[in-house]
Formats: sequence, structure tokens, C-alpha cells
Amino acid sequence: MRKITSRSRTGYAVAASSLLLLTAASGATAVASADTTAETFGHGHHRPHTTYPTQQEIREQFDTWNDALATLDPEQVADLYAPDGVLLPTLSNRIRSDRDGIVDYFEHFLEKHPVGEINESHVDILSPTSAVDSGSYTFTLTEDGVTSTVDARYTFVYEKNTKTGEWQIVSHHSSANPEG
Repeated sequence: MRKITSRSRTGYAVAASSLLLLTAASGATAVASADTTAETFGHGHHRPHTTYPTQQEIREQFDTWNDALATLDPEQVADLYAPDGVLLPTLSNRIRSDRDGIVDYFEHFLEKHPVGEINESHVDILSPTSAVDSGSYTFTLTEDGVTSTVDARYTFVYEKNTKTGEWQIVSHHSSANPEG
């Protein structure tokens, strides 16, 4: 069962405040809503609407990542990370800050046939192209016919690639729960 909460209203408030401060200095007017931000500049010129992602769209990024794990292909998993993405993995002390390091981690992690399940998710929409999903998940691991579980906390920071329109993981932190 997923427990889902949101603090995205704070993100909207920060974005709206920033927008109003910037536009006040330029003499433009701004309109902000929970779904889009539009700016109208002097002489009636409009900037196109910028759509914010939904919380569901961000939560679905985990499903995409989990599906990539199921392929057991470390390259496919690494494809979901930005070229300069950072991984602080659950089962390794080494921080991975490039594609080679991320692939190396998943080469070993995928040997355990991991299946992840979100227990609790908190999504913060920061901008039309960035969001954070933090919470807890459980991994079921199978190695040499023995199944075990690892309960962990996570944070995924996503940025949307403006050229491809795809969400990329720019930072992923995962740590086993201290209580085991």
C-alpha cells in the first residue's frame, strides 16, 4: 500500500513568488496557477504556457526504473540517469558519479534480481522540468535461490531533458533503514 503526500503547494508558492518578483522588475504581468505559468509582457506579447508535471507523472518514473531493473541490463538502467547523474546506492559505500560507475553498481546489484516496491512517496514539483520523489521502498532480492528483503529510504531527483522530453535521474540516494 502506498502512502502518498505532497508539498507541491510550497513549490508553487515559491515559483509564483519568484515569478512575481522578476516580472515586477521588468514591468510585465504574470499569471500563475497550480498547473501552468504564463507571462504577459508589455504590448500584449505572450510567452507560451509552461506545464508542470503531475505528481503521478513523477511517481511513474519509479515504475520505469523498476521495469529497467527487471531487464537485468545495467546499461538500460543507467540510461535513465543523466550523463552527470549521481548515485548513492543502498548496497555499496562507493558514490557513483558517472555512467561507468552507475553501470558497475547495477552489474552487481542486478545479479540479485531486485524487485522494488514503494511503501511511502512524497513528491515535490519544483519547476516544469524538475521534481523530487522521496520516501521508502522495499526490495525483494533473490540470490542463489535465497530470497531476502531490504527496507530502504530513497530520494530521486529528476530533471526533464528539454531536448528529448524524457525525465532523467540527476541524483539518487538510497540507504537501508537504520532499524534493519
